[in-house]
Amino acid sequence: MNGRVLAAMSGGVDSSVTALLLLQSGQDVCGATMRMFHPDDIALPDSGSCGSLSDCDDAKRVCDRLGIAHETFDCTGEFRSCVIDRFTDGYMRGETPNPCIDCNRFLKFGFFLEKARERGFDRIATGHYAQIDLDEKSGRYRLKKAVDTTKDQTYVLYSMTQDMLAHTLFPLGGLQKSEIRRIAAEHGFVNADKPDSQDICFVPNGDYAAFLEQKMHCHLPEGDFVRDGDRVVGRHKGLHHYTIGQRKGLGIAAEKPLYVLKKDMKHNRVILGDNAQLFTDSLTAYDCNWITVDTIREPMRVTAKTRYKQAETAATIHPLEDGRVFVTFDTPQRAITAGQAVVFYDGEYVVGGGTIALEE
Repeated sequence: MNGRVLAAMSGGVDSSVTALLLLQSGQDVCGATMRMFHPDDIALPDSGSCGSLSDCDDAKRVCDRLGIAHETFDCTGEFRSCVIDRFTDGYMRGETPNPCIDCNRFLKFGFFLEKARERGFDRIATGHYAQIDLDEKSGRYRLKKAVDTTKDQTYVLYSMTQDMLAHTLFPLGGLQKSEIRRIAAEHGFVNADKPDSQDICFVPNGDYAAFLEQKMHCHLPEGDFVRDGDRVVGRHKGLHHYTIGQRKGLGIAAEKPLYVLKKDMKHNRVILGDNAQLFTDSLTAYDCNWITVDTIREPMRVTAKTRYKQAETAATIHPLEDGRVFVTFDTPQRAITAGQAVVFYDGEYVVGGGTIALEE
């Protein structure tokens, strides 16, 4: 089906090839880039960050080469409120949030789709590695894993609604990453060899604690490291410096390695223990989104994972009265972390997912 498509252009190789493939398939394509940061916004560098000025320039050069129009959307306010502030608030609650999921939910498939509709486009397209199809039996759009399983991004896309799925194209979902770079090089794109982004775009060098303290002016006091119940074994630098499963950087001398088991926000303590204590066979998730079904009303067998690069494992999801779900794993999982996502699969398809809740 042809129509007017607005391609999200990040300045990277994936979105550039996305626009090219759309053109080759006969679509009426324009490109647009979301400007996430201004040079003075939370004192972030204007290079190497998704949505930076340099990325906008790279995207425009690719659009010029393809002969299509390019526009830049200023979404700095929305990015701050929907992504950065939510990230900060989560850390202050004791969670370890995944801001890429919020960025997809509120910006890349929320704000961007709204802007596309305002301009008369039928659909949007992005360079994500995933696939979308329509289940004729249920009438629901489905989110399917990418052919290149090493690049599959369905984990961070589980929050897509039926409306988003119905109006989104993922041209790269059926290709390998090596093919994408080859196509970019053959067409002389300036970003053919541009490395993929790795860290959270607004946290330079992945130093979350420094970002929270220096940029967001959030400070949590020092407190006690405890193990074996209430035995104090040292002092921590503030709960925002630690995440579940962390071993390095604790500064604790012990006869065997110690790991962060829990952050006790109420008593300002970091609970330490050995690796075996990190494993648990259940969790509760909230703010759930369902894709292959409208909701779940009885226990369902799925595979699930609680981290982006983690392998899926067999589990059962149990509906709770408040819209949350209780998840039991067949095999105990290591370092389940509040604030991260748990995503449920049925074979190649995403059933849904939610945010892992703090232990009560």
